[in-house]
Amino acid sequence: MRAAVFDAANAPLQVREVAEPSCPHDGVLVEVEACGVCRSDWHAWKGADPDVTPPHVPGHEFAGVVIEVGPDCQRFRIGDSVTAPFILACGHCPECLGGDPTVCGDQQVIGFTAWGAFAERLPLPRADFNLVALPEEIGFVEAAGMGCRVTTAFRALVDRAELKPGEWLAVHGCGGVGLAAVMIGAALGTPVLAVDVNEKALTLAAELGASKTLNVADLSDAGEAIRDLTGGGAQVSLDALGITETFHNSIRGLARLGRHVQIGMPLGRHAEPSLPLLELVYARQIAIMGTRGIAAGRFPALFAMIASGRLDPARLVTKTIALEDAGAALAAMDGYTGSGITVIDRF
Repeated sequence: MRAAVFDAANAPLQVREVAEPSCPHDGVLVEVEACGVCRSDWHAWKGADPDVTPPHVPGHEFAGVVIEVGPDCQRFRIGDSVTAPFILACGHCPECLGGDPTVCGDQQVIGFTAWGAFAERLPLPRADFNLVALPEEIGFVEAAGMGCRVTTAFRALVDRAELKPGEWLAVHGCGGVGLAAVMIGAALGTPVLAVDVNEKALTLAAELGASKTLNVADLSDAGEAIRDLTGGGAQVSLDALGITETFHNSIRGLARLGRHVQIGMPLGRHAEPSLPLLELVYARQIAIMGTRGIAAGRFPALFAMIASGRLDPARLVTKTIALEDAGAALAAMDGYTGSGITVIDRF
């Protein structure tokens, strides 16, 4: 089959013939119809993820059709339209049984611990626990555009922060996952403040439901500006980028008893930011939590929001490309790549 492969960190992504994958005994083989291009794929390509060993095929935001079913898979059939969370949990450990498979100690990660979906076909193990059937009204490009970004934002706001209608939400970084958070916050009935350094990103955030926008490029105290705009601070704030500046802006812009959720992956010098523990965590009693991925069992709640018309992930997809263009899409992430989500839909 054809796949986009890199043979070393930061090496060119080359589309070439690779060995056909076999169907897992407890899983399925999927014909990939669409796959998002995510900054997490860029991290893997740059060599920042210790789980990735070249030669490697990235890609974790897939949607496709089941073409083969393993003997121990009971819930799916050939011809089913499917997607899956990028974290494939074991399904039987205490965390999985307790409803928290994203912290499963025996997880497999599509496109990281195993080859991913920048390819014509993708094997999916542990399908009965992890695979998700797509509703008829959700197309492959739309499902891939949801990918890890809409699903991660949904879990961050609904499951982790427990965002309530009327609470202020501040979103720091209006890339794919940040824009998804803006849309979901608006769908939940909360006022949303979109924060970024790029006016085009902020314009798109406003179109997707942000109540207010704030360009912090030239601000000396973004936290104070956020508190002023939100009448004392946001009750929930997301760092959707993962750098020290956005983390600090997020926690300093919170109201008392506010909740910060870390979505962006902090790497290098950003992995250990300083924290004014006495002022923020002790005196103002803010909560700091992380989020990564979503459980397969939470997709129905997300699909219900889409079916109701309150959320339209298709609006986030701003570009579709062929598999041959995946390398250029990743390389473009070395700088600012514009707003929205790019999806591979031609393999």
